[in-house]
Amino acid sequence: QVHLVESGGGVVQPGGSLTLSCAASGFTDFTFSDYAMNWYRQAPGRQREFVAAIGRAGDSTLYGDSVKGRFTISRDNSRNEMYLQMSGLKIEGAGVYYCNAVRGSGGSWGQGTQVTVSS
Repeated sequence: QVHLVESGGGVVQPGGSLTLSCAASGFTDFTFSDYAMNWYRQAPGRQREFVAAIGRAGDSTLYGDSVKGRFTISRDNSRNEMYLQMSGLKIEGAGVYYCNAVRGSGGSWGQGTQVTVSS
């Protein structure tokens, strides 16, 4: 079972920036580079929302419409880490951000890191 730990959350003003990290461990039969990785977020009372995805080699990315042009997803396979650089944060961008590792039909989730956007 892949173990994922998010970090980097905090309080930021609207329009501000924040960078989240996701550290992965617990690999047995496969390595970090065998997993596609995603970021999701969940605001209170709302469903979990897709934010961004990155391919196994880091050369393909996909973004949710609400974050395109403002967020950048990246990964460092040598460190078993994934990142989400967020800029131009909006009030509606607040919530718990989760990282997700996917391989085939299986996946793992971290516990999440809280992002608060407030003036």
